[in-house]
Order: sequence, then C-alpha cells, then structure tokens
Amino acid sequence: MAIKTRSYSVDGKREMTMDEFERWLKRFDEDKDGKISKDELADAVRVSGGWFARRKSKYGIRSVDANGNGFVDDNEIKNLADFAEKHLNVRILHL
Repeated sequence: MAIKTRSYSVDGKREMTMDEFERWLKRFDEDKDGKISKDELADAVRVSGGWFARRKSKYGIRSVDANGNGFVDDNEIKNLADFAEKHLNVRILHL
C-alpha cells in the first residue's frame, strides 16, 4: 500500500492535503474503530518507507494523544499531521 500523494517538494518531502493525509491514515485502521493504534501507526510508517517504525509510532502516539487513551482519534488527527511534518518527511498542504 503505497502513499499516493500530489507530489514531492524540492527538499524531498511528500506533499499531501489534510484530506489526503486523513484518507491515507484511515487505510491503516485495521479494526475499523475510527482510532489509530501504535501498531497501526507503525504499519503506516513502515509502508511509507520510514525507519524505526515501532519507535516512531510509540513516540508519535505519546506526542499527539491529547486525551491519553493510547490512540489517535479524529480529534487528534491534526496533532498527528503536525508530528508527521516534523518527523516523517511529510508536508501537509493547506489549500
């Protein structure tokens, strides 16, 4: 499952809109509960070519999980997009 994005920027970051990011992320919600777990996020990092997927997913969940339930839910997707821009070589386009 490859990331299909609009383009790559000059600095090599994958560019996508927030809607594209959300749709891409939802494909990894294996149990369809509307939340992204640490393991589901690790799958997303791994498929996108990222190194240290488990470590990044653990750090990502810890960084963006505002309510402390151990998952990224719809209210925390924006936080995850910010994390992805800083740590996962992604640029979110705000159109």
